[in-house]
Amino acid sequence: MPNRRDFIRGLAAFAARPLLSNAQPARRPPNIVFVLADDLGYSDLASYGSDFHQTPRLDRLAQQGIRFTNAYAACPVCSPTRASIMTGKYPARVGVTNYLPGRHPTPYSKLIGAEQELQLRLPETTIAESLKPAGYTSGHFGKWHLGGRDYFPEKQGFDVAFGAQASTRSFFYPGWAGADPPIDGKEGDYVTDRLGDEAAKFIRAQGERPFFAYLPHFAPHVPIEGKKEHVEKYQARLRPGLRHKDPVYAAMIESLDENVGKVLDALEETRLAGNTIVIFTSDNGGLTAPEWLLRPTTSNWPLREGKGHLYEGGVRVPLIIKGPGVRAGAVDDTPISSVDYFPTFNELAGLPASSNAGVDGASFAGLLAAPRSTPPRPLFWHYPHYSNQLGRPGSAIRLGDFKLIRFHEDNRLELYHLKEDIGEEKNLAAALPDKTRELEAQLDAWLKSVNARMPAPNPDYDAARESDGYWWKEPGAFERWGKRN
Repeated sequence: MPNRRDFIRGLAAFAARPLLSNAQPARRPPNIVFVLADDLGYSDLASYGSDFHQTPRLDRLAQQGIRFTNAYAACPVCSPTRASIMTGKYPARVGVTNYLPGRHPTPYSKLIGAEQELQLRLPETTIAESLKPAGYTSGHFGKWHLGGRDYFPEKQGFDVAFGAQASTRSFFYPGWAGADPPIDGKEGDYVTDRLGDEAAKFIRAQGERPFFAYLPHFAPHVPIEGKKEHVEKYQARLRPGLRHKDPVYAAMIESLDENVGKVLDALEETRLAGNTIVIFTSDNGGLTAPEWLLRPTTSNWPLREGKGHLYEGGVRVPLIIKGPGVRAGAVDDTPISSVDYFPTFNELAGLPASSNAGVDGASFAGLLAAPRSTPPRPLFWHYPHYSNQLGRPGSAIRLGDFKLIRFHEDNRLELYHLKEDIGEEKNLAAALPDKTRELEAQLDAWLKSVNARMPAPNPDYDAARESDGYWWKEPGAFERWGKRN
């Protein structure tokens, strides 16, 4: 039997232990939940200035964490940004520079878009593969868009995958049942709801294992389809002078917000919220030009243009991060690129610096706990294609507050000071020749370093027909141009 002194010592030791809470033991690395919207514009959330959309769960997430105002997708279209998230490398380095499979949209343009890889190559290390040595289980729920069956998430390090097909014909079942692979359901089911349910189920099943849950939603990409009750709600909220005013698109965003809420609720119910980093962002800017003969869906105001363009509206996206040690209610203007997630997640998981060998991004894990003043670093974009949204082939660099775009048709240069001109209205290239040359030299050096593939002259160029020659307007164009990128 222990004596009185031993008993008292044991009781004191027990009392000195940390009380149990939602937080997991410090030795366990944090869970990571990464939610990626598809074509969500910079100002589509209420917390980013929407005057019409209601996004209470995401707004609360922003209040509990950091809202970044200078976050960027690595490309103005989907697949390249997804590749950059998975690998920490710029799209030009991995060879995925357009949406997949990617088609050259106009037979009569001055250039033909660069050839590209039609999948994320299997030798590339994905974040799911990188996290495995730290004991992570990885789940994928939603749109993969980085290659067909032989390149699906299960081949790229994910332990669980659901709904990896590239797109859906409809957001309502059975419109998404014919995809490859099919998603089962019943009449009237909404795919955004289904993805939220599957991700929440995965979270509830993990127990003590650290996990990486990647939830790339289809919403709010076309087709623009919302749940009836939400559409009717926004129809009743229409009024003159709104910047955002599409009730169906607004309904899609509300469903997206609700399903982020499902994931957050699952974390709370399992007492994992205290040790989980939650990230929400978009793969590119919102759609502001007609696509596939459909109407524009949103406004990226105050930014210029949208999806498919190298202007800010095509690449600047919302980014919200919440988790243990993350500054609550903070707004941060540090430029962040989607190539930065890979090294950031590795650092948060406690992996050695060698796990980031060959990546282009830089970890911003230290920025989550406290603001930091760091020297400006260049961010790059390379989009050597004509986009379905009427964007032109080009490359760009941002360094500090300056951004330079070079359009490849005629090597035209545009220079903007983003802090003073967020809408990119005043081209300073002629007024600031030294700064223009400095940035162009850095851009050229980077393009060479990543072995960037460039567009080529088009032998069928016809200036008179170029403006109305987009391939999806002409009979038989899919067949004629499908293999020419």
